[in-house]
Amino acid sequence: MDFKQKLQQAASSKDFDALLQLVPYVQFIGMECERFGDEMVFRLPPKEENIGNPMLPALHGGVIAGFMEMSAIIQLMVMMQTPRVPKIVDFSVDYLRAGHLRESYCECIITRQGRRVANVNIITWQSNRKQPIATARAHFLLE
Repeated sequence: MDFKQKLQQAASSKDFDALLQLVPYVQFIGMECERFGDEMVFRLPPKEENIGNPMLPALHGGVIAGFMEMSAIIQLMVMMQTPRVPKIVDFSVDYLRAGHLRESYCECIITRQGRRVANVNIITWQSNRKQPIATARAHFLLE
């Protein structure tokens, strides 16, 4: 089964495990995905290797940003049904709170999708969606 078939199967079955297993960074940080209707919610389970500040302990900022970026890329690929990986043009993260070592969630909102560029807003939270630990805005080049 090629990548495009796995992408179509993941979108229709709402089971993204096979698709996520194809991305080494996703495996490294332990990222997961679930779909609720039209919404995709990404999950980052607590993992010792993702700690950046062992005193708190808190997630590394790069892990949080990578989690957000990969979430946006995967959501764009699933929504567009294309095997081509969108190329990042601009990515801006605002860290709002410490990301403690517990489950983190991410939601991506595609605010604009043209033929060549997509704009995505990304929100990451832990225990309360109304208290995000980070937000981001990204632009992707679509081909």
